[in-house]
Amino acid sequence: MTRIAIYPGTFDPVTRGHEDIIRRAGALCDRLYVAVARAHHKLTLFDIEERLAMVRTVCAEMNNGCEIVPVAFEGLLVEACRQYGATIIVRGIRSVADYEYEHQLSGMNRHLLPQAETVFLITADRYSFVSSSLIRETARLGGDVGELVHPSVKKNLTTKVCTQS
Repeated sequence: MTRIAIYPGTFDPVTRGHEDIIRRAGALCDRLYVAVARAHHKLTLFDIEERLAMVRTVCAEMNNGCEIVPVAFEGLLVEACRQYGATIIVRGIRSVADYEYEHQLSGMNRHLLPQAETVFLITADRYSFVSSSLIRETARLGGDVGELVHPSVKKNLTTKVCTQS
């Protein structure tokens, strides 16, 4: 039986913390969909195609025996689960505050799709402070985020921030 998981997020931009979760989630399944949300509820710095391209670049370098498939999705996560046959939902947790929110989401997802199980992965300590919003803000203010994002993401971030100034 093929174990199919989905790791959803806005990935605006994808960070080393996200990469860590993707690698570790890949050890739990045969196929992992990295589902880039259209983010109807957020104003993103990068559009969906830019975010998907960055996730593709980052994932292309991963080889842990799991098929990693970046995809875009819109709407309810459970609909993407149905579309891709995912029965495992992967969520990263950095803090207790993240857990509270993620606990509520997992309950709703379980209500809507009982056959899907949510798996929480605790973010590696070295990335526990990293968030996409903090990366964006630091880059806008001229801070060096090079150790916290893939080199191609840093280049895209620098270009985007410079063109918006």
